[in-house]
Amino acid sequence: MAFFHYILSWAAQILAFLLVLVFIAFLGYCMYIKHIHDKYDHIPGPPRESFFFGQSVSVAKLMKDGGNLHDKFKEWADTYGPVCRINGLHYVFLLVTCPETTKEVLLSPKYPKNKATYKRLFYLFSQRFLGNGLVTAQDHEVWYKQRRIMDPAFSSLYLRGLMGTFNERAEKLMTKLGEMAENKTEANMLHLVNCVTLDVIIKVAFGKDLDLLQNSSPFPKAIETCLKGMVHYTRDYFFEYNPKNRSYINEVREACRLLRTTGAKWINERKTAMRNGDDIPKDILTQIIKTAGKEETMSKEDEEFMLDNFVTFFIAGQETTANQLAFCIMELGRNPDILKKAKKEVDDVIGMKQEISYEDLGKLVYLSQVLKETLRLYPTAPGTSRDIPEDIVIDGIHIPAGVTIFFSSYITGRMEKFFKDPLKFDPDRFHPDAPKPYYCYYPFALGPRACLGQNFAQMEAKVVMAKLLQRFDFTLTPGQTFDILDCGTLRPKSGVLCSIRHRDYKKEQ
Repeated sequence: MAFFHYILSWAAQILAFLLVLVFIAFLGYCMYIKHIHDKYDHIPGPPRESFFFGQSVSVAKLMKDGGNLHDKFKEWADTYGPVCRINGLHYVFLLVTCPETTKEVLLSPKYPKNKATYKRLFYLFSQRFLGNGLVTAQDHEVWYKQRRIMDPAFSSLYLRGLMGTFNERAEKLMTKLGEMAENKTEANMLHLVNCVTLDVIIKVAFGKDLDLLQNSSPFPKAIETCLKGMVHYTRDYFFEYNPKNRSYINEVREACRLLRTTGAKWINERKTAMRNGDDIPKDILTQIIKTAGKEETMSKEDEEFMLDNFVTFFIAGQETTANQLAFCIMELGRNPDILKKAKKEVDDVIGMKQEISYEDLGKLVYLSQVLKETLRLYPTAPGTSRDIPEDIVIDGIHIPAGVTIFFSSYITGRMEKFFKDPLKFDPDRFHPDAPKPYYCYYPFALGPRACLGQNFAQMEAKVVMAKLLQRFDFTLTPGQTFDILDCGTLRPKSGVLCSIRHRDYKKEQ
């Protein structure tokens, strides 16, 4: 009995000691948060809703209600000025809408991508996701080595050679739309252009032909699941610890695994072809393999590194372009005068030709303006962030080192001080003779880390839109919402539902 009491006493002492340690750690953490508050509280920003969680409470509620976080960011930026502080746990983020600072930070390699965010894209709920690929690499030298190797696959000469694929895949969409017009079937344009852009990137980047407009595939769903999971993982640090989310988290992990196992299969097939001396295309997949060095000496980490870039291009190569196309169709449907003008230009430049040439794209000036204006209102990748390793002054405010700055083309693109009547869809803002926006319009980011595939994306978008305007009339289905769905990228919430008709040129004349 005495021994039993001794054990209980010993256990109680251990428990008491552990509780004291926990209390000391908690007290230390509280003091650290107070230190962070003291360090950055001179910067304007919304009142903290909680000592610990700051504005995280608002963010979590907004996500739960399906709201657009970037609208909340704009509200704060409008209220508190060009430098706006946001707190969450022991992190401080600054929303910065000052063009001079945007220029200084984004054009310089000395400001690395935000570690807190991009490290969480390395893994997604413990499943490797984007890893250390082009988008997420934080070390400039690591990124620069990858970028230099990838550049040839996005050169002007190489992109010219893709016009055949752009035309071919866009024609498949026109055939599908023709069938829907004949059958008077409502078209979900977001779904359709998603199929086309995913088909294009799979064909030109990885040499595979899936024909998603005709065949079912798990890839679109997997990409969507990964993107939604990414939003929860990067914005809600407690999401993965909630038992109610366990089933959903497993779905996200499975989606990640599908993309990476598919990548491993396609990479091994290409490596085999290279070893056998077969003819291989100079596409992104070939460049990914070359990035990792000679395939005979690849380590396990080299294999994972290749898959990082495979998943990066698989997602980035189609998601943002599809969303841009859907938003563009939505705005043209809401603005018949702009639609009429865009159609006239397509008729003048393309006429009745089925094959659009590279030279034709340069002549579609107004269509380019329409696509740029679409990205002003709906930058599908709305922002980017950088860590500030040294003190900096923004708009007269001293910013101590160690903070993260978030730059948002979505916010600046909708601000009256940069764009008059900002919510009006007006492609003439981007007329060749109009003044260029000064570091307040950057849908593909800026500087050395600007999107590698932006020319690829805009060529593809222009081919699809030109063919659509050439062949069809479309009317937006009444009753649908034109709200934005924030799922990492921005997409139309209703999917842009349309009724489709063949153009009647005789009536138009």
